[in-house]
Amino acid sequence: MKLKAKSVRMATLAGAAALALSACATATAYGPADPDGRYGYSESRLEADRYRVTFSGNSVTSREQVEMSLLLRAAELTVQSGYDWFSTVERATDRDTRFYTTRDPFYYDRYGPYWTPYWRFRSRGYWSPFAHRWGPDYDVRQIDRYEASAEIVMGRGPKPAGDPNAFDARDVIDNIGPRVRM
Repeated sequence: MKLKAKSVRMATLAGAAALALSACATATAYGPADPDGRYGYSESRLEADRYRVTFSGNSVTSREQVEMSLLLRAAELTVQSGYDWFSTVERATDRDTRFYTTRDPFYYDRYGPYWTPYWRFRSRGYWSPFAHRWGPDYDVRQIDRYEASAEIVMGRGPKPAGDPNAFDARDVIDNIGPRVRM
């Protein structure tokens, strides 16, 4: 009975630790890219009125949030450069998918939880750590990370009518700005 009580305490502790770590994960805040250049926005000037803008999110940032942050940065850059509207020439969103495998802290085999040392049972005969499993003892998680990029051309005056890729910069800032996580 002591083994079971200890196992339950260990499983509860492992669950609490996982919950605490997951609470620390937050979406990428809107701002310039970090010193590593992995998360946030960046831009490079191609011509006087043409830029390439990118926004990279972490594994907690949704695709929608990444794309809205890209449009917001393009609009801010347009206004800062003295233009009124911008048009996206090329626009893409890339997804980086990775798989992580972790041991299941609640897994039991016929001798107890996985952290029970198997050499403790050698007096009962040969036992392999891979024998007598009731189910899988590994958890596989898929982690997605998004990066959006666009090449934009800026212009002055009213935006071109009939161009679905043209955006009024001030309207984008007013509409998307409050919805982007700062």
